[in-house]
Amino acid sequence: MITVRKSAERGYADHGWLKSFHSFSFADYYHPERMGVGNLRVINEDRIAPGTGFGTHGHRDMEIISYVLKGALGHKDDMGNGTQIVPGDVQRMSAGRGIQHSEFNHAANETTHFLQIWLLPNERGIVPGYEQKSFSDADKRGRLRLVASPDGRDGSVTVHADASLYAGLFNGDEKAELPLDIRRSTYVQVTRGSLKVNGREATTGDAVLLDQEPTLRLEAGRDAEVIVFDLAP
Repeated sequence: MITVRKSAERGYADHGWLKSFHSFSFADYYHPERMGVGNLRVINEDRIAPGTGFGTHGHRDMEIISYVLKGALGHKDDMGNGTQIVPGDVQRMSAGRGIQHSEFNHAANETTHFLQIWLLPNERGIVPGYEQKSFSDADKRGRLRLVASPDGRDGSVTVHADASLYAGLFNGDEKAELPLDIRRSTYVQVTRGSLKVNGREATTGDAVLLDQEPTLRLEAGRDAEVIVFDLAP
C-alpha cells in the first residue's frame, strides 16, 4: 500500500524567529492519525531566523538527527561538543539518560533551514553520545546513500534505533531502486524538487509511506532531494 501525505497537510507553527512544519503531532499540533510511523516520531522542517535559535534545553531517551538543507546550524551541548552543521552533514545526538544542548543560527543575513528528526531508541537510559559526518552531493547523486544505520555500516552515522536512513539527489533520467522488507515500514520525505515514488508524484514537503511493498523505486526527478527511512514496524 502506498500513501502520499501532501506538504499542506502538515502542522505549522510560526513563532516569529522560528517557522516549523510538523509531519507528526508535536507541541501544539495534534493529529490522532499522525503520531509517527514505526519508531519515527518527529520530522520537523524548521527555519530559524538570522541571529536566533533554540536556547539550552534538555532531551532524554531519543535519537535525534539534524539534516541541514540551507545555511548553518550551530550546536553546543553539555558533552563538550561545539560544532557547525552545514548542508551535506548528518548529525546524530543520542539523548540517552539526559543531555542539555542549544542550536543557533549565527548568520547575520541567512535563514537556517533544516530537518529535525527523532527516533525512538532501542534501549532507554544509555550514555549520551554525539556523531557528525559529511556526505557529498556526489555520494548522493542518482543513488540512495546510507547516512545512518544501527551498525554504522558504509561510513554512516550510528543510531541506537532499529532504523536506517538514506539520502539521494535525483534529476532527469537518474533513478534508484531499493529492495524492501515487507514486514517493515518505509517513509520517503521529499525535501526539495519533485520525483516519482513507485509511480506516485511527490513534490517539496510531501511524504510517501510504503507498507508491504517489496521495492522502492525513485525516478523522474526534477532537482529532487529525498530522505528515505527504513523503519521497525
